[in-house]
Amino acid sequence: MEALLLPFGGKTPRVHETAFVAPGAVLIGDVEVGEEASVWYGCVLRADTNAIRIGARSNVQDGTVIHVDAPEMGGLPVEIGEEALIGHRCLLHGAHVQDGGFVGMGSTMLDGSVVETGGFLAAGAFLAPRKRVPAGEMWGGLPARRLRSLKEGEGAAARLGAAHYVLEAKAHADALADHAADLTPS
Repeated sequence: MEALLLPFGGKTPRVHETAFVAPGAVLIGDVEVGEEASVWYGCVLRADTNAIRIGARSNVQDGTVIHVDAPEMGGLPVEIGEEALIGHRCLLHGAHVQDGGFVGMGSTMLDGSVVETGGFLAAGAFLAPRKRVPAGEMWGGLPARRLRSLKEGEGAAARLGAAHYVLEAKAHADALADHAADLTPS
């Protein structure tokens, strides 16, 4: 089983040779996955009417859905900077996560919302359209609001997690390569 990379509207997903896209992930259209980035099992990245960019060493964890809106409808691309962490089962729609931004498990970010460098969106949060999580702050809740300032070292959580996921992606890629024959349907 491999990841499914589907062209749409004349655009085909581009994955850097050092990136890891897990089997079962689906990338559609104008998607770009950067150097040593990872897109994990069960993710769907649908860039049919706008672009999705995943920066170097960022990770999009299992079960996450990322989508965009058409520019003529006022929609925005999804941009994930470098060394950002997108937790399991998130939903990003027309959102921007800057370098080193952290999006906790099960969170939702809607059109025009931003997690700044060193910002932290807590697990299960709902970030409404055009809301911004500033650097050095933790936001959470439904809808998300400022919970507190980050403590010493917490702002680096995404970058530390990103470094871990670079190694984890290599381990998964190696394991899949070692068992490629076992995974081929008969």
